[in-house]
This record gives sequence, C-alpha cells and structure tokens, in this order.
Amino acid sequence: MKKPTRLRVGSKIAIISPSSGVPYVFPGIYELGLQNLQDMLGFEIIEMPTARMSPDELYRNPKQRAEDINECFKNDQIDGIITSIGGYESVRILPYLDTEIIKNNPKFIMGFSDATTFLTYFNVLGMVTFYGPSVMAGLAQLQHLPDATTQHLKSILLEDHYPYTYRPFERWTNGYQDWGNSDTLGQCREFHHNEAGWTFIQGDTIEVGYAWGGCIEVLEFMKSTVYWPSESFWNDKILFFETSEEKPTPGQVGYMLRNYGMQGIFQQIKGVMFGRAQDYSNEEKQELNQMLLSVIRDEFGASKIPIVIGVDFGHTDPKLIIPLGGLVQLNPVTGEIVLLESPFA
Repeated sequence: MKKPTRLRVGSKIAIISPSSGVPYVFPGIYELGLQNLQDMLGFEIIEMPTARMSPDELYRNPKQRAEDINECFKNDQIDGIITSIGGYESVRILPYLDTEIIKNNPKFIMGFSDATTFLTYFNVLGMVTFYGPSVMAGLAQLQHLPDATTQHLKSILLEDHYPYTYRPFERWTNGYQDWGNSDTLGQCREFHHNEAGWTFIQGDTIEVGYAWGGCIEVLEFMKSTVYWPSESFWNDKILFFETSEEKPTPGQVGYMLRNYGMQGIFQQIKGVMFGRAQDYSNEEKQELNQMLLSVIRDEFGASKIPIVIGVDFGHTDPKLIIPLGGLVQLNPVTGEIVLLESPFA
C-alpha cells in the first residue's frame, strides 16, 4: 500500500471540483473554507481550473475534471488535494483518470460523499486515500465547530503520533445554515450533545483490518463496474459506511447491505463501522441498527465481527478523517477505535 508524504505547515493543497459546481453558486462559503485552510491549518492553496467552474459546464466535462486530478498527481509543486464539495456523478470521471501517473506519485487526497468513487478506486489500485471534510462542508465551518475538530485535523494531517485513538466529538450537528445568507455564513444548524458517543452493537473481541468504504449510496454506482474490487480484495478489511443527505430509509440501506452479503464479503471482513445518519430520528436510527444486525448477523451469519454505529464521519459534523487503507483496530471491550499506524509515509 503506497502512502502519501506527510503534510506540513506551508504544504500546497490543490482544490478540485470533481462532482459539482457548487463553489460557483455559493462563492462565499467556498472562500471561507479556503481561508480556514490557510489561517487555521497553515496550507497554501492552489485552485485547479475546474474548482469554480459553473455547474452546467462542469457536468458537460467529466474528462476535464479528471484531467485536474491527473495534473495534481503529476505536478511536483502540489503536495495534496482536497475536494470543494460532493455531488452525484463523479463516477463519470473514472475512465479518464491516468492510473499510472496516480499510482507512481501517491499524494494526500481527501473528500467525502461523491468523492467515494475515486477514493475507493485509488485505494483498490494500492494507495492510501482519506475520507474527511471538504472545503465547503466541514472546513468552512471550523470556527463554529468544537475546538477538538481543528485539533483532530492537525493530529491526522500534520503530526505523527501513532497509534491514534479516535474520540467522539462532544457536540454534533446535522448540517449548516443557509449558504446564501451572509449573516450566518459558516454557521451550523442546531447542535446536539454527544453523550453516548458511538456504540458497538455486536462483537466481543478485538479485530484489526484495513479501512475501506464511504457513502453507501455512492458505492452502489460502482458495483458491477471494472472499478469495483475483486473478490480477494475484501480479506482483512474493515468496512465503513455512511448515508447522504438524501436520507435512504433503513430498508433501502438493508437492500444495499444485502448485496455485500451475496458477494460473500461479510465472511471475509474484520468489522463494520457505520457513520451517524444525517437527519434520522432516534426511532429511525434504532431501525437502522436493527437492519444492520438483521442483514449482517442473521441473514449472512457474520455474528462475530464487531459492528460499531454512530461514528463521527460522513454527512454530519464534525467529521473524523478515516484513511482508506489505514490499519484500524476495533475494540468492543473498551469501545475504542484506534488508527494503529500512520497513513503517511
């Protein structure tokens, strides 16, 4: 597994829009995210040509979006890459990616939601990638999120203290105030206290595996394509899933999980992490938890692997950074999730 070079204060970070032209529509929140990357994390910013492209033009040019990514990996002046925002059809850029350039020049690349397409694909190709906040969703809000958010970003991206034990954030929110209102720019919706943290709903032994996953709906776009992992890939993996703002029902999540079971994946993996579902009621969260057990444990007999729910990644905030290809320990006894080694070279 190829790891990127560790970032540092002053690293040059390229911004890409591989999915959607939202920076064109809401430049204020986009520029606030760029400012936070500079002021709070100390990075230098390089905007790629598609970063502020209009939604219509961006949609018509999947090849150009891919060429931005190719150039980021080819350009020695660029240290890392962060997406501006998610979207819904970045799967269309995959045929235009130069996999030889990318594999031979491993770099930090981070996003979430629709970025699941290329983050998982690059990991299948043998490179560590990062599931975490984007410029507009997670980074633009840093000044209004718990202080532990910025410290977590610095710990993962700039420091080198491993093993790293993930901690639940003390507060969380389902989303953001209106991006078109300059008076509330960067502010979040109502915060909820995270008293319970995350919960292991199955498992009683420690398991270790390599993290792989993302937005469960986006992963549906990948199935049965050449970009989907081979059967042997799933050995020793810890799958992590989360749901998008489109809020699939627990039953729909069950349909998606059932496909993994039919592929035999639950018999090969070491565990499952599920992110806090955005905008689910407490009743819907309980229904989702039961669906996970019903499909993974009852239908496919994977009754031993740890399953942990309500983890702070995905479409709620603050977001933890989960490295795809990172070596993760799930400990149902202590309730801990630990990143055992550095995801950087």
